[in-house]
Amino acid sequence: MSPPPSPGWPAPRRPAPSHPVNTQPPQPPLDFEYRTQSQRVLFGTGRAAELLARVLAEPGGLPGSASTSGSTNASGRTSTPGSDAPRVMVIASRRELERSTGVLGGIRPAAIFDDVVQHVPVESAERARQAARDARIDVLVPIGGGSAIGLAKAVARAEGLPIVAVPTTYSGSEATAVWGQVEHGVKTTGFDPRVLPGTVIYDAELSRALPRDLSVSSGLNALAHGIDALWAPGKNPVSSTIAAEAIRMLAHALPLIADDPGDLAAREEALYGAYLSASAFSSAGSGLHHKICHVLGGTFGLPHSETHAIVLPHVVAFNVPAAPEAEALLARALGAAAAAADLTEVPGPAGTPAEPPTAVESLVALSDRLHAPTALRDFGFREEDITRAVALIVPAAPPSNPRPVTPEALTRLLHDAWSGDAPVSPGALPR
Repeated sequence: MSPPPSPGWPAPRRPAPSHPVNTQPPQPPLDFEYRTQSQRVLFGTGRAAELLARVLAEPGGLPGSASTSGSTNASGRTSTPGSDAPRVMVIASRRELERSTGVLGGIRPAAIFDDVVQHVPVESAERARQAARDARIDVLVPIGGGSAIGLAKAVARAEGLPIVAVPTTYSGSEATAVWGQVEHGVKTTGFDPRVLPGTVIYDAELSRALPRDLSVSSGLNALAHGIDALWAPGKNPVSSTIAAEAIRMLAHALPLIADDPGDLAAREEALYGAYLSASAFSSAGSGLHHKICHVLGGTFGLPHSETHAIVLPHVVAFNVPAAPEAEALLARALGAAAAAADLTEVPGPAGTPAEPPTAVESLVALSDRLHAPTALRDFGFREEDITRAVALIVPAAPPSNPRPVTPEALTRLLHDAWSGDAPVSPGALPR
């Protein structure tokens, strides 16, 4: 006989079943680590100036500061709650400054640094640090993409300054504590909580000026964060769930932006997807794809987002035969892209039913739909550079990558990416 219902709770509407409700096979016990981070994210289309002014005027210390009372930063300036307004250094390219003049509103920066270069050369970073010291800066406000935000991270890491980031692309740098810097043709990256922006302000209006081609490549760069998180060394159920939603949103938004760069709703969706994708990447860590792109960009000077867009399908084709769970998740998340490209099924041999598209087929369909770049040689990478690139990438490849990264396999992958050939899964059977 069932016990009476507890006071205040309605009686059960039906008797409990005599058989288990969950008929799925038992799952292994959960055993994982998920790392989160302390960061405030503000979304507000058309409100960047308002939100930035509010953040900088808040009492209780600067966003991202380690202390809220009478602390002295590395530039020697004491920040006290209720004291005068913080001294702001804006970091943005000249073009970005022209496009985003309204972001600052009534804020008068103590310094503006516009020598923004891709991949953060150490010389540029040192000039920015010196500018911050000379102007006795309290807070850094990068406006732009990964180059501006990456440069702000280089200053923050050395000077102990907080960052309020205002992204205008889909790079995702603002959502991670990963820094990068190039010295003597070698790109070094690392993780440091001090470089994580304490506050991020997303305003889709600021991304509307992004040219179509750069929107596409930057969006595929964002997609790469989510995909790489599916097999990165620290992947876990939480990061994979976030990555899947990010991939779905980006796959839906990017074709809309490609068709109409002024589509504000699609811009908002892409910004949100880029944030989620970078969040998953920040938790799971850097996978094979990013190791490859860091070498190609840092050593060979290739453009950041275009390199990601070109290499991504080849890394996916390389890894998915050894990562069936990631392949299934990715194929589902890319379903919107496959439908938009009318690639909803792949015909099977005569007399057999059609098959749904694989993750690789859906990703290639998305790239084709976006008219994304496909060949590294179009951006100055030479065939004779492949051997040197392989020698630099193999030692950096994650040991936990689903598939062993041998020099021979990596050479084939890079050659296909160099020439623009279709991505191939080494050892995979044709469909």
